[in-house]
Amino acid sequence: MNYLAHLHLGGDAPAELLGSLYGDFVKGPLAGQWPAAIEAGIALHRRIDAFTDSHPLQAQARARFPAQRRRVAGIFLDLFFDHCLARDWQQYSDQPLQRFTSRVYDVLAAEAQLPGNLQHIAPRMAAQDWLGSYRDFEVLEQVIAGMSRRLSRPGLLDGGLEDLRGLYEPLSDDFSAFYPALMRFAREQRAQL
Repeated sequence: MNYLAHLHLGGDAPAELLGSLYGDFVKGPLAGQWPAAIEAGIALHRRIDAFTDSHPLQAQARARFPAQRRRVAGIFLDLFFDHCLARDWQQYSDQPLQRFTSRVYDVLAAEAQLPGNLQHIAPRMAAQDWLGSYRDFEVLEQVIAGMSRRLSRPGLLDGGLEDLRGLYEPLSDDFSAFYPALMRFAREQRAQL
């Protein structure tokens, strides 16, 4: 899952929202470096990633990609599933997407010490409404291009957008089958943490 899904699944409190994002920027063991609620959010983020990566529906979705891109299919699925979530937001949340994303951006702006690259990314994320922009499938082209520029092998993601376009319906169905199970898992895990 990518940023929007992690934020949606992680809980509503500011510390939970922060922990949901920090999971992509904080590596290694959690040893009290962050407040307990943020560390719980990071732990939840990691559990969501592990659940997602090992789920049979994810394996089915990855197998839809051509063999030469299966190694990076998970990257494309993370982005595409955020697109599906933003596109179908009203099915998964009572709160309008724009209100949710504005709240996330406010929480990030209020936090003085964001970890790693998040401190540089957060202002751009808010200014360009990264989270809400996922509704538009064509935005994925910009996201993939940006990711390609940061890779040591920039051509690794070439052709991925065309794959997503061609697989749009079956991958949308995969998301619709998978996301409710992921929501249940995240709820159970939040209760434990």
